[in-house]
Amino acid sequence: MEIKRVVCTVTNDLNYDQRMMRICTSLSGAGYDVLLVGRKKRDSLPLQQKSFRQKRLFCFFEQGKLFYTEYNIRLFFYLLFLKQDVICAIDLDTILPCLMISKIRGKKRVYDAHELFCEMEEIISRPAIYSMWKAIERYAVPQFTNGYTIGECYAEEFRKMYQVDYKIVRNATVLQPLKIVAPEETYILYQGAVNEGRSFETLIPAMRHVKAKLIVCGEGNFYEQAQAIVREYGLEDKVIFKGYIEPAMLKTYTQNAYIGITLFTNEGKSNYLSMANRFFDYMHFCIPQLCMAYPEYVKVNSQYEISYLIKNTTQETIAKALNELLEDTTLHARLKANCLKAREEYCWQKQEITLLHFYKTILG
Repeated sequence: MEIKRVVCTVTNDLNYDQRMMRICTSLSGAGYDVLLVGRKKRDSLPLQQKSFRQKRLFCFFEQGKLFYTEYNIRLFFYLLFLKQDVICAIDLDTILPCLMISKIRGKKRVYDAHELFCEMEEIISRPAIYSMWKAIERYAVPQFTNGYTIGECYAEEFRKMYQVDYKIVRNATVLQPLKIVAPEETYILYQGAVNEGRSFETLIPAMRHVKAKLIVCGEGNFYEQAQAIVREYGLEDKVIFKGYIEPAMLKTYTQNAYIGITLFTNEGKSNYLSMANRFFDYMHFCIPQLCMAYPEYVKVNSQYEISYLIKNTTQETIAKALNELLEDTTLHARLKANCLKAREEYCWQKQEITLLHFYKTILG
């Protein structure tokens, strides 16, 4: 039987995209020929060996409209001469080349919506940028009748906006044996993209009143601004930026953390209805976390109390919550114990079943 070829497209550096690593590894393990296409930056590290194929496209421009234009053109011509049975666009920023190639080549197409792209704060706060991306979304998404997204709230939004019925494949972490370690120091961890809408404007000043360090693993469109806030408040010894961290090293930082951070401002539905990767990573390492009282997180926390939920991200609220998690050892121990139960339910092994059934239905 002929092996089916699945091509997935992203705009990021492939070494740090753990969701796509899980998805592509699962598809490859199920017998598909999988290719993940992303970008190559000037400072990109060599690609790590995986069970699936990888390709990075180099662009002269690295951000803004010029980057997206150049990358989409390069992606179109790369896909045009590539053998494939199905093309999967990951988020809106690669959807147009995937749509055009699927039509030209007569191939199946899939939309993997990690975000409500047009509802992200960095998009919705810029009217001209929002109008451009929203026009692309209105044109393209209804033509992707096959797709999946990261939570029930996102799926409902796509049904309301475009009458598409997307499956749910959560960003859950792979369930592995838990290694209990004795941390050398008590620190708070933020892992993930350092982007607008992640509450760094109030989280960083709040650290003045918290008796622990904050370690930030990741970069993004708010990275330089976040570093400037640290300098403004003289917190260079209290808030430590590690930049991009490879998954193996990130695992070490996570399993040694005392508290995890999953905060979002309530600007745009993408944040409010989110289900972040880091939420599951903290859960799987049994790290209690400070988290927003938004629908998806409330739903999980009502079933398994694993987080300290807050309703706003003021400096006072954040500092008070972090100090309570640091000082109330009974509360911390209860949340930690509940993570042991939650990780058995919210794990990639269960999400993988939905993913593989989805592609089997499409490709046979």
